[in-house]
Amino acid sequence: MKIVEQVQELRSTLSEYRQAGLSVGFVPTMGNLHAGHLALVDAAHEKCDKVVVSIFVNPMQFAADEDFDTYPITPAEDE
Repeated sequence: MKIVEQVQELRSTLSEYRQAGLSVGFVPTMGNLHAGHLALVDAAHEKCDKVVVSIFVNPMQFAADEDFDTYPITPAEDE
């Protein structure tokens, strides 16, 4: 597993995959990974050579009455 935290590194990695003729699947998440996420990753692996999983908690996805500040962010557990 490769952990990428910078956009440019992700672009470079994806470019390498494309140049090698590899197919890439994408599983977007908001972190706090669980068995459902892993099932999506497994399904992507069945169809693709490489799978990218994003962990991004976007504050814009929360309505005014939802509490972004209490959303579980668990980067250590998500690795």
